[in-house]
Formats: sequence, C-alpha cells, structure tokens
Amino acid sequence: MPRLAGQIDVAKTEAILDAASAAMAERGLGVPIEEIARQAGVSKQTIYNHYGSKAELLRAVVTRRVDTLTAPLALPEAAEHPQEALTEYARTVLSGLLRPETARFLRLIALSAAEAPDLAETYYSAGSQSSRARLARFFAQETAAGRLNTPDPRLAADFFSGMLVGAPQFAAILGLPTNLTPSDADRIAAEAAARFMRAFAP
Repeated sequence: MPRLAGQIDVAKTEAILDAASAAMAERGLGVPIEEIARQAGVSKQTIYNHYGSKAELLRAVVTRRVDTLTAPLALPEAAEHPQEALTEYARTVLSGLLRPETARFLRLIALSAAEAPDLAETYYSAGSQSSRARLARFFAQETAAGRLNTPDPRLAADFFSGMLVGAPQFAAILGLPTNLTPSDADRIAAEAAARFMRAFAP
C-alpha cells in the first residue's frame, strides 16, 4: 500500500535528522549541508525547505535528543512517582555518555564553538538549557503537589544535572575515557535520585 504524503514527510525528516546527527558527530558543526543531504538521500533544497538554515537543523537534531532524554518525566505515572521518574531520566542521560558518538559529538561541538559561535549557542540553548528547563518544570509541578520542596526549581535542576554528568561529560569533551559502565550508570542514577529526594523532601 502506498504511503501517504505525511508519512513520506516523516520519513524524510527522520532521515535528515539521522544524517545530520551522524555527520556533525563525525565532522563537527562545519559539515556542509550538501554532505548531510547526500547521507540523507535528499536534495540540499529539501533540507532548506524543511529547516531554513543549519542552525534550525541543529536545533531540530538537539531537540529530538532532549525529547528522548526527558521522556521519563512526561510519562503519566511520573508525577506520582518522582523518584522512579528521576532515576529513569538519570539513567537515560548517563546511558548517552556511554555511546562513543555522544562523546565525539560533544568534543566536536566544543572545538567548533570558536568558529561557529551562533551554532554553539543554538546547541546549548536547545540542548542543555532546554533539558534543564523541562526538569525544572517537573520539580515545580512536584513541589506544587507537595511531593518535593524546591523553592527554586531551576537551581534544583542544575544541582541534579551536576550530580549526573560533571566528571564523565568533562572527560568525554577532552577525549578521555569516561570510565563509566552500564552498571555504574544504573547505580549513579538510582543514588542521585534517592539523594535528591531526601535533600528536597517536603
């Protein structure tokens, strides 16, 4: 059965985002749009029709990743089970650092920042800032429900994020081994969530 036009658009969008993510992880922010188009199997004009600029393409790549990272916080059961939701969120974040392409992408973003500050800012605002803003909204929601006590949800989001990614992320940016294993990720995720819940208990 032939696909509907909307389905074709979704398929193209996913192909473009997959290609952009892989190409930027391999060559940094300076990778030409032509190379992304070639890997995606679409024309350069198709990418510009979809996104308008490389900055908006990068924003879409990073937003998709943030959607994946923060998905545990948006589940229907997350509100009434904040510790479990935070554990799963933390595990998802740490699991990303176990992937070689994540470390490579972080390193190339840092190296590209001086030459492409506008793209670096887009990466930061759509990535780290957006992820922490979603986490802060979750903390505000839980505080309003009486399950947490975070007077400054954004600061609480900074605290929780810092518990997770500080040393491993810094090592990844420097191109050094993170020394993080899947069992480490599980243990750190569970402990960070438990300690946070105790620290910000109502």
